[in-house]
Amino acid sequence: MIMQSDQTDPAMRECALELEAHPYRIQQIRRIVSAQLRYWRVESLVDAASTGISELLANVHRHAKPDKQCAVKMTLVPDRLTVAVADHDTRLPHLQPMEPTATTGRGLAMVEAMCDGWGTDLLPDETGKVVWFVLRTPTQKPKLVPLRTAAVPLEKTAAPERIAVAASVA
Repeated sequence: MIMQSDQTDPAMRECALELEAHPYRIQQIRRIVSAQLRYWRVESLVDAASTGISELLANVHRHAKPDKQCAVKMTLVPDRLTVAVADHDTRLPHLQPMEPTATTGRGLAMVEAMCDGWGTDLLPDETGKVVWFVLRTPTQKPKLVPLRTAAVPLEKTAAPERIAVAASVA
């Protein structure tokens, strides 16, 4: 299910999705996230947001118990995009040291490297957790307006008068 709420505050936009975190659904969510960010005209965040959401959903798929049900929520305000994934598992993820040859365990480190902040929160009554990350939106470049010069005819005048300049050397 997709729910979009753009009407309440014109400066804030939200999109929420509910799903089971299975590999084929993760691919679909990546496409939905990409399309939503393009619709919001923040194309520059598509790669980081898609990669981050994939990592968080993969963690739900691998680790969440008792089920794989989760919700994704994206919130866009003028200076940042927040992406959050909520599931029913109360165990909080944390960064772990990894072996250079390990084939798993790099997801949160990647999220941390790509984003401007991330964290976890327990849901009320310990019914699950939320893992989120924040990406700053690109600053708007001011639009340059070309200067227009007025076409003023130059009057022909006599040679400019000479001005005497006195200089003193101490």
